[in-house]
Amino acid sequence: MRYETDGNTVRSSWLLALGLLSNRQQPAQNTRNKKYGNGWQVEIQEIISGASGGFLFGIPLLYTMEVWFIGSYVEPAILLSILAITFVIVLLINQIEGFRPQPSATIQEAIAETIETLAIGMTCAALVMIILQEINLQTSLSEALGKIVFEGIPFSVGVAFSRSLLSDEPQADSDNNNPPSQSGQQKSKSIVWKNTVADLIAATIGALFVAFSIAPTDEVDMLAASASSGWLLIIMLASLLISSGIVFASKITNYQNRLQQSGIFQSPQGETIISYLVSLLVGILMMWFFHKLTFGDPWFMWLRYSIILGLPACIGGAAGRLAV
Repeated sequence: MRYETDGNTVRSSWLLALGLLSNRQQPAQNTRNKKYGNGWQVEIQEIISGASGGFLFGIPLLYTMEVWFIGSYVEPAILLSILAITFVIVLLINQIEGFRPQPSATIQEAIAETIETLAIGMTCAALVMIILQEINLQTSLSEALGKIVFEGIPFSVGVAFSRSLLSDEPQADSDNNNPPSQSGQQKSKSIVWKNTVADLIAATIGALFVAFSIAPTDEVDMLAASASSGWLLIIMLASLLISSGIVFASKITNYQNRLQQSGIFQSPQGETIISYLVSLLVGILMMWFFHKLTFGDPWFMWLRYSIILGLPACIGGAAGRLAV
């Protein structure tokens, strides 16, 4: 009888101890899971920021037929040499820049960040080549690697410079901090139109700057001739995602200030769509300016050319909106 009581007491003590231990471990486990989730969220934001810088820096070689052809026949030894030289250049850049907010403290961290930079740049280049149908199932492995390496060099350099390309110091806005007065209602209406017009002008100038240099080339004709209706939809979706990622998703630009601005299209979705429509109009204007399109051409040809040119134009428009 006494032995059973002692056994029950011991058993109860063990159950109590296990309950207390599990209660102590649960908050620590929740904290680890919370930190783990936040770590992945920060990592994804930094990768998006690096990719945004890569797209901004890689615009000049985005529609360059010569780069595609060179990558088709370059020997593997030369590709390895080019990768090694690019690795050293990006490593030196990461000593002072980099796509992460904090610079690398040790050489090991700099090497790891350089590998990540090259991976992001090459991945962005591969995605662009697939979207433009320059890499497909019929493309050989050596040709695909050559195109990715040559196109990925400016993308990788852009990833390394993304912190300086996209970062912006927040500026104090006295109009937003002060409470609205009775006489400030009319002033707020003027601010709404001012912000809207500023974004439209910035998107137009950025898109015009990029489209003006690409519209007279033969790459637009070649890509427009080979693109089907389904691929045109994919290009439109990619253009919207890239533009939104550059301006909003990276969150190391003036992201919070843009969300606080008042305007007709001052939401991320509305601003991205309107800016893309502006890029399409700029693309159409440039194609007509360089006599690539005439008023006698069918409407679907105008639409096809505008979508093809709208991809780099919307990246330029996003760069222009970053300046306002």
